[in-house]
Amino acid sequence: MATLPDRPNTALIVIDVQNDVVATAHRRDEVVANIVALVDRARAAGTPVIWVQHSDEGLEQGSDGWQYVPELQQAADEPVVHKSYPDSFEATTFEAELASRGVGKLIVTGAQTDFCIRSTLHGAVARGYDAVLVGDAHTTNDMDWDGVVAPAATIIAHTNAYWHWQAAPGRTGGTVSTAEVSLS
Repeated sequence: MATLPDRPNTALIVIDVQNDVVATAHRRDEVVANIVALVDRARAAGTPVIWVQHSDEGLEQGSDGWQYVPELQQAADEPVVHKSYPDSFEATTFEAELASRGVGKLIVTGAQTDFCIRSTLHGAVARGYDAVLVGDAHTTNDMDWDGVVAPAATIIAHTNAYWHWQAAPGRTGGTVSTAEVSLS
């Protein structure tokens, strides 16, 4: 259980599944379809869905590339958290949105695995939340940064493997498939 008092609820978190972010992402269509299925299940179960949307110099707020992919439609009562750092908690309303819904457990999906997904997972556990990664509902692109080259499939597999064992005193992590997600 999360170490946050009076936070028994779970929320589905959808991070940065924006047109430009996932345009060439690994297994884009499969990942988006899994997220769509999870959003539908969360809504049917009455589980909050919280959307996170990134903007920066290369992803201008309001642009077509900044918009969420057309397959994912936000409901009017579902909050959108706007961020400009990889960790969804940093300089945003994310914590307030979670607190107002009594959320202590996050089910995390979205993009980019090696940046915003990892940062948000670590940020959640460091702040007292349980944070579960949906292993087949996050994606990224191949990476080539300063001579460090990694295929997207390897980045995703590595993240799924190490997050499976994540834990801290009074908090848990874990990796599950879309079919294994518990929204209670």
